[in-house]
Amino acid sequence: MADSPITRRAAAQLLGAAAATAAYAAQPPEICFLTAAEMAGLIRRGELSAREVMAAHLQQIERVNPKVNAIVTLLAEQAAENARKADEAQARGAALGPLHGLPVVHKDLFETAGIRTTFGSPIFKDNVPQRNAIIVDRIKGAGAICVGKSNTPEFGAGSQTFNTVFGATKNPWDLTKTCGGSSGGAAVSLASGMVPIADGSDSGGSLRNPAAFCNVVGIRTAPGRVPQHAQGNAWLTISVQGPMARTVSDLALLLSVIAGSDPRCPISIDEPGARFAGNLDRSFKGVRVAWFKNMGGIPFDPRVLQAVAAQRKMFESLGCIVEEAEPDWTGAHEGYDTLRAWNYASTQGENVRLHRELVKDTIQWEVERGSRLSGADIARAHGLRSQAWDRMRIFQEKYEYFISPTCQVLPYDITQPYPAEIEGVKMSTYIEWQKSCILISALENPAISVPCGFTDEGLPVGLQIVGRHRDEWSVLQLAHAFEKATGSTRRKPLIA
Repeated sequence: MADSPITRRAAAQLLGAAAATAAYAAQPPEICFLTAAEMAGLIRRGELSAREVMAAHLQQIERVNPKVNAIVTLLAEQAAENARKADEAQARGAALGPLHGLPVVHKDLFETAGIRTTFGSPIFKDNVPQRNAIIVDRIKGAGAICVGKSNTPEFGAGSQTFNTVFGATKNPWDLTKTCGGSSGGAAVSLASGMVPIADGSDSGGSLRNPAAFCNVVGIRTAPGRVPQHAQGNAWLTISVQGPMARTVSDLALLLSVIAGSDPRCPISIDEPGARFAGNLDRSFKGVRVAWFKNMGGIPFDPRVLQAVAAQRKMFESLGCIVEEAEPDWTGAHEGYDTLRAWNYASTQGENVRLHRELVKDTIQWEVERGSRLSGADIARAHGLRSQAWDRMRIFQEKYEYFISPTCQVLPYDITQPYPAEIEGVKMSTYIEWQKSCILISALENPAISVPCGFTDEGLPVGLQIVGRHRDEWSVLQLAHAFEKATGSTRRKPLIA
């Protein structure tokens, strides 16, 4: 968590001691809730300096992070120094990247050279990598400045952000509730105004679920859209990396930086990321949209259904032809579930064997069932996913989009590892309550969670927009239009 003396000292370096003292007594600076695009534009035009932007965010981290525990390794002094260097480079006339001067946090699953990366595990609590993940290098190369690492569950397992190294991350809309996961620290940092952009990853919903729980935006991209180093099973497409932000346009800006082919990733998509920096406006007149029925009979909290149902008319007002329809989901969950276990056996098997007492029970369970799989089991899983993918392809020849709730539940108690049941239906595993995201992960379609409203209790609800295979651009366009029409991303939690 944030260390107050270090944060204050870093702000003093940027603002001067008197100004920093006054800043800490003030309300959160307006700078922190500008969009990333606005912030970058002001810096580029010389109307704000990178130092002013960084000082404002360090102040916000000082105020808010001790309450939510989202940023778990804070680099206040290093970030202050890098902001100074960014201003000096700009003054010299150096070329500026699209994210020049913007503070960012990196998920604690991503390697950061010279910066502690724990993966949320006590096994790696003192681990300091020698290299950056590709996504980290690209964000840094675009001019963003790292202020720290965002919290994640142990090895990213589960959609509740807690671990024995740093503890739990709290939801800024209700501190008694979870922020979701596994990119929970990133979502909370954004919602609380501690950073304007953040990165994350998504297997069964880890970019979408915390976005929904925290009223921000997260997209699961197509596998290979954001390249990753070849390690573990580099051809397995269950998990992807991607951007998070407070608005769709900021999300697209960050995606434009991190997407694009890379020779170090065997499945990277050979299309430039810059295409995502374009104008997101388009007409949706006559566009056919499939509105979910029940996603194969999975249970939903009625409050989630109510909030999402209220937005159907918004898509119709955009010109969309909205019809209740969904593909045949047969085999999608089974295929994903098998390959997930196989992946855990290959990536975490050694950790369980050598440090069983330091690995949480759900990962032990994943590894054990993955180790029992046969070649026939794995072949069947691939076959089921292939068949489900092709049915979705045919379904989307008629419907450009599929829309559903992002999550089946609302943010739940921070002390609860995962929901045991939904509307009387018992959950058989720690991740089954995420089927509304998992079914889409199994098909590999790009999917975004965008805020769609709040319950009477003031808890955020997210809506999931699913596009055609590898068509993130159209997903961003519809999400952008919906966001403009609803204005739901403009609301911020009282804690911020």
